[in-house]
Amino acid sequence: MADAGIFHRLKQDHDSHRQLFAKMADAQDEPDRLEKLFAQFAVEVKAHAAAEEETLYATMLARPDLREDAQHSVSEHKEIEDYLEEMAEQEFNSQPWRETFAQMKKRYLHHIEEEEEEMFPDAAKDLSAQEEEKLGRKFAERKPAELDRAEAEE
Repeated sequence: MADAGIFHRLKQDHDSHRQLFAKMADAQDEPDRLEKLFAQFAVEVKAHAAAEEETLYATMLARPDLREDAQHSVSEHKEIEDYLEEMAEQEFNSQPWRETFAQMKKRYLHHIEEEEEEMFPDAAKDLSAQEEEKLGRKFAERKPAELDRAEAEE
């Protein structure tokens, strides 16, 4: 995998999201800091998912042997988005919010682990190094616009 390739870029984002979860855990007793970190996470994960769907998943959906994995991951993105919407309607840091957050975190960590350990290696077998790099460039081009869109929604 080239450093500019799609899988490397996606893994970098996943690592960043894991770091945000760790920072949120450290900020449990600091509601203002927790709220800022959570808002950052929500924007980041929405932008990541949209750019991932527009690049890697779009490519995978066009290939019969990869279509099912892409459909599964798209449905998991929707599930995470549903959790974020539910949390937006709850009082921040309330008991229901914290419970929903814990469920969302568990599902999201499962999702990225599944991508990294199963889906990415399967897709890598079907993509050339040039395709991986091209998708990586497309992702890098797409994500800033998705960040702007996600920030505007918050």
